[in-house]
Amino acid sequence: MPKAASYPEVLASTEWLARHLDDPAVRVLDPSTLLLPSPDYSRYDAVPARHDFEMGHVPGAAFVDVENELSTPHPRLRFMLPDARTFASAMARYGVSDDSYVVTYSTTYHWWATRLWWMLKVFGHERVAVLDGGFQKWQSENRPVETGIASLRGTGNFSPREPNMQMVANREDVLAAIGAIDVCNINALRPEQHTGTGGVNYGRRGHISGSVNIPAAAHVNADNTFKDIDDLRALFAHAMQKPKVITYCGGGIAATSVALALEMLGHKSVRVYDASLTEWAADAELPMEL
Repeated sequence: MPKAASYPEVLASTEWLARHLDDPAVRVLDPSTLLLPSPDYSRYDAVPARHDFEMGHVPGAAFVDVENELSTPHPRLRFMLPDARTFASAMARYGVSDDSYVVTYSTTYHWWATRLWWMLKVFGHERVAVLDGGFQKWQSENRPVETGIASLRGTGNFSPREPNMQMVANREDVLAAIGAIDVCNINALRPEQHTGTGGVNYGRRGHISGSVNIPAAAHVNADNTFKDIDDLRALFAHAMQKPKVITYCGGGIAATSVALALEMLGHKSVRVYDASLTEWAADAELPMEL
C-alpha cells in the first residue's frame, strides 16, 4: 500500500477518489439510510437506502446496512454499537482489511457517512475518511456511476479489536456532564428539535439540560461539503474552549458529524452518546429543557 501520507486524513475530495478508484488499497462504503418520521413525530422508521444504491453508486462501492448488520439488536434503542467480532465480520464481508483505506459516503445526509467513519475509528481502524460532498457532489461533477448490486471484491481480513470506549458516552457520563465546567454537551439535532418547537421529539420535546445546539446540518455548505476550518472554528468556538465534549442527537448518528468536525479542529476528547435521546427522552427522570 502507498504511504499513508498520500491519503487524506479526515475528508477525501471527489477529485482524490476519482484518481484512486482502481487502487486496490482503497475500499468505498455507502451506509446511506432513510429516516421516515412516524405520524406523531415521536420516532423515525429507518429504511436502508439499498434501492438508491442500486440506482447509482460510486464504482466499486459496497452497500452497508447500518441498522441490521452493524448495530446491536435492542428492544428500544436504535443503532447501538455492535461487539468487536460482529463489526469485524461485517467489514470483512465488505472487503475491508486491516490495511485498507476506507472512504465512506452517503446518498442522503452526510451524517450516515460520519457515523461509519466514527465506528471504524472506535474499532481501531484509522485509515478512513469521509467523501467530502458525498454522492451528491460526485454526481453533480458527472463522475462515473455504477448501477445494480455491489460488485464483490472478495472477503477482507479485518481483525476484531475491542472498542475504544473513550470515544463513547453513556447516560451516566451525560448526567455527570450537566453543569460540569470542563465539558461542553452538544446537541447535533436541528434547532426546532433543540427548542422543542418541531420535528421528531423521541417521546419528549426539547434537549438535555445544559446542552448547546450546533446542528449537524450547519456543518456543511450548500454543496454538502464540510465548511472550511475557519468557519468550523467559529461554529465550535465555545466547544473548543472546553477540554471535553459529549455530543448527542436522536440515535447517535448526526452526533458523529460533531465528532468529525472537532477532529478536523484538533480537539482531543470527544465522546458520542450512542443511545442519545432515544434513551434519554424515554426516561422521565432524566432532565430535559425547552
